[in-house]
Amino acid sequence: MSTTTARLLADYQSPLFTIDSISLTVELDDHHTRVTSQLRIIRQGEHDHPLALDGEQLTLMSVMMNQQSLSTEHYQQTDEQLIIATTLNEFDLVIETQINPLENTALEGLFKSGEAFCTQCEAEGFRRISYYLDRPDVMAKFTCKVIADKQAYPHLLANGNLLEQGDLADGKHFATWRDPFPKPCYLFALVAGNFDVLRDQYLTAEGRLVALEIYVDQGNLEKAHHAMASLKKAMHWDEQTFGLAYDLDIYMIVAVDFFNMGAMENKGLNIFNSKYVLADTKSATDADYFNIESVIAHEYFHNWTGNRVTCRDWFQLSLKEGLTVFRDQQFSADMHSPAVCRIQNVRSLRSLQFAEDASPMAHPIRPEKVLEMSNFYTMTVYEKGAEVIRMIHTLLGAQKFRLGMDLYFARHDGQAVTCDDFVNAMADASNIDLSIFKRWYSQSGTPLLQVQQTWLSDEQTLLLTIKQINHPTTQQPNKQTLHIPIAIELLFSKGQAKQQLLELTSEQQTWRFEHLAERPVVSLLANFSAPVKLDSAVDDAALKTIILTAIDDFSRWDAVQQLFGRYVKQLVVNPASDLPSELLSIVEYILTSTADPALIAEQLTLPSFDEMLETLEQVDAIALVDAIDRLASFIAAGLNEQFTTIYQQCQQQQYCQDALSVAKRQLKNVCLWYLAKLPEQTECIKQQFDNADNMTDTLAAMRSASVNNLQEFTRQMGVFEHKWYENSLVMDKWFTLAAMIEQADIFERLASLLEHPLFSLKNPNRARSLLGAFAQHNPRYFHCLSGRGYQFLAQQIARLNGINPQVASRLLTPLIQFKHLDAVRQELIKQELQQLQKLPNLSRDLLEKLNAALA
Repeated sequence: MSTTTARLLADYQSPLFTIDSISLTVELDDHHTRVTSQLRIIRQGEHDHPLALDGEQLTLMSVMMNQQSLSTEHYQQTDEQLIIATTLNEFDLVIETQINPLENTALEGLFKSGEAFCTQCEAEGFRRISYYLDRPDVMAKFTCKVIADKQAYPHLLANGNLLEQGDLADGKHFATWRDPFPKPCYLFALVAGNFDVLRDQYLTAEGRLVALEIYVDQGNLEKAHHAMASLKKAMHWDEQTFGLAYDLDIYMIVAVDFFNMGAMENKGLNIFNSKYVLADTKSATDADYFNIESVIAHEYFHNWTGNRVTCRDWFQLSLKEGLTVFRDQQFSADMHSPAVCRIQNVRSLRSLQFAEDASPMAHPIRPEKVLEMSNFYTMTVYEKGAEVIRMIHTLLGAQKFRLGMDLYFARHDGQAVTCDDFVNAMADASNIDLSIFKRWYSQSGTPLLQVQQTWLSDEQTLLLTIKQINHPTTQQPNKQTLHIPIAIELLFSKGQAKQQLLELTSEQQTWRFEHLAERPVVSLLANFSAPVKLDSAVDDAALKTIILTAIDDFSRWDAVQQLFGRYVKQLVVNPASDLPSELLSIVEYILTSTADPALIAEQLTLPSFDEMLETLEQVDAIALVDAIDRLASFIAAGLNEQFTTIYQQCQQQQYCQDALSVAKRQLKNVCLWYLAKLPEQTECIKQQFDNADNMTDTLAAMRSASVNNLQEFTRQMGVFEHKWYENSLVMDKWFTLAAMIEQADIFERLASLLEHPLFSLKNPNRARSLLGAFAQHNPRYFHCLSGRGYQFLAQQIARLNGINPQVASRLLTPLIQFKHLDAVRQELIKQELQQLQKLPNLSRDLLEKLNAALA
């Protein structure tokens, strides 16, 4: 494939050949790893096309067909393929290649992560290990023999069940693994290293005993217990909720420091970024504990939604990712507060996915055109994909959704299928027409709902008219109407409420609500029933009614956010405008309520810069930063005493990890964030930092000092660095905090941090912790009018282009989502993008995004 040739969903063709089985022998060496691949090839259908195997950055040593060596005149080798002409319908192929894992800084295929060998093959990394039909609809049974030095690499792991192991000459040893389930090569995994191992076991509902093993760097064993407990919770939940039990004799997780993704669901051998495995009470935050549990569950759930049933092609990525994100969100909601989990999911969706929908890289959850597949591991495919699954769940109800899942697995276990196959199973099992609903899979953009209410007092009837607007985009100028579930509440003055689910299936519909004793307040999108934006003329009084009386927790939170957002916009337009005391009364009511402390904390958290940016056009970024800050200061000054009281009430004598303790810490630290706005309260930040017995409280104090530009922050950073210098994951947090400081010398600080002994662009976590944090969490200086923020990020992306194109591409995202900024800043960003576009050897990852942004 040419570096500029896109692949189209419409061009999909089934494979000309398939691979029945593969036996790999991998002899590990830093620079000269030798891979011998024995393939059983079967021609598909009647044709005379040659066999074209994918391969990149491979040194070909030899090729044998049916035990006969092939000379170079019998095959053609290009930069991306090995092409073999043959008329045979079935044959054996043995290919020997050599690769250089130590120099593989892109971290695709086989590479070194610290002192360990590991792999990452999704989406198209296996072609960097051996020549193969590297596409998800080619499913084979894998056997893998790993050979390495025994002293340096005592643990040799691959997919499936262990067949045999033993010693070899010259201090080497081997282990042979076989996976009994056919799988695409993107699910292949290999790990070799010297680890500590946490072992446990799980008895499945079917009565099978499964060995559980978590491999971590030596010295980190005590930090793996939470991950193990999370895994067992996930296994039990999947059996109870969906009737899905694990199917191998062993389930392994390996934590590595250098990894492009959060984790990878390779069959039976999950490879994880260590930040989603390691945790203890001293070094991990409450959010870390939650995220580890969530990601462990996500990758485990892939065993069925992704592995046993996989994607036909990469355009169907949301088939496995959207569905599995929905499953891990449901799991988290069952383990914790459903309302708080839902709110946090929606915050992420509104701030990040809505921005993606409005960007040059906007795409449906099933893209139709791909240049570089790694660019489509996006919020749209994952989080919006999960929202689409959630809408199906809403439309069908839990019972029929489960029937649909059962039918999906009954029909497609062991197959590579499409998003349509999933929706068809849901429709057939429930007898509900989802034909219009399928448009969610092929249409990009965030729908806008315009809502009009008409009260017919004489008839005691409310007319609710909703119109959906799907704005045209460059790739899709003609949008279709969607099937949108809209959960509503009708709220009455005596505290009564009526809940109902509306289904919008045409451009505009009107619903009549009759025999009403009074005009109700209408609360729309309960539990955020659809990923849409609302244009609804709701006044402050109606929002207050929703805050005080709505049944749905999400609706109450959302009403507060709308109120906050309204005043932020007012301050952007007129910074000197007065804010109403009524707002303080509402905040005080929430602050002193008896609700879940974590829910109160979410209600009191102001909309982020990114969330607000999505609601504005041509905005001065600094004016927006200042407006949010002024609103926070107004609330803090008006409720100083109340925040202080709640802050003190939430103090805990001893650190605990139970749900109530976590919720109280969350509320306490929101109070601290407000109190930090007041000069007379800065001492409490110092005291919290000095007295904290956990990472959550420590970082909350440091963040408050950082974003409020307190001198105390410099002292805290020095103390923190000295204490945690040897802990890589904690030092990632230190780099993030350093990137967030709002001081005029920030660019000098950033330049110094790039030269820090612990900083390396080759470490994805470290690059993201500094560069990503600056772009995402320091809007005052990232968007400074000099353009230095854009320039700084672009310069580092240019360096990363030659080191790790995937990380470079993901860090580019803040630079291409400029639609809502003012014209001056848009032009400054475009200048940096144009310079990046001129880079020699520009990766496909960056090329695709730059071309879209500058089109």
